[in-house]
Amino acid sequence: MADYAAYTDQELLSLIRAGDHVAFNEVHKRLFKVLFKAAHNVLKDEDACMDIVQEVFVWFWEHRDRHSMNSIKGYLLMAIKYQVANYIRSGKVRASFFERMAALKLSESFEDDTLEVKELKAIIEKFTGQLPDRCAEVFRLSRQEHLTNKEIASRMGISEKTVEVQITTALKRLRAHLGNASSWFFFLM
Repeated sequence: MADYAAYTDQELLSLIRAGDHVAFNEVHKRLFKVLFKAAHNVLKDEDACMDIVQEVFVWFWEHRDRHSMNSIKGYLLMAIKYQVANYIRSGKVRASFFERMAALKLSESFEDDTLEVKELKAIIEKFTGQLPDRCAEVFRLSRQEHLTNKEIASRMGISEKTVEVQITTALKRLRAHLGNASSWFFFLM
């Protein structure tokens, strides 16, 4: 029996195209952790990431005769990014993910001023500017000044329940907004 661990990606790809399950298993063994980590860096949901990685591998096997690539790893990572974006756009991401994303202190979290960071800051700023005035104020106090719901209610002279409703509204809109602008997620990988 051949030692598939010593085969190059191109050799494995040729064998996979011919229907070699052992070559496919070798690719799976080599790349599963890398692909899972790429998905997990964005979603932070182990079950969803496991599903996405498995879906990509199933798709890769089912379409094995159509693949044209230089790097199996690069090709599968792009497939993972595409599946993660679809997962986010479909609204399957839990609200806690968006709460974590909205809670980012961009100026403290990112030291550099790369194009991607500037784009992310612009997306968040544009999003906040599109909210109704009260909702935008509650969102800013919650996410930028990190006040509790009780502190926001006291400062604005509204009930805590109203604060909760405003934050929920902002997060729903953020989910939709980030679903449309999901390309920024991939610089985090």
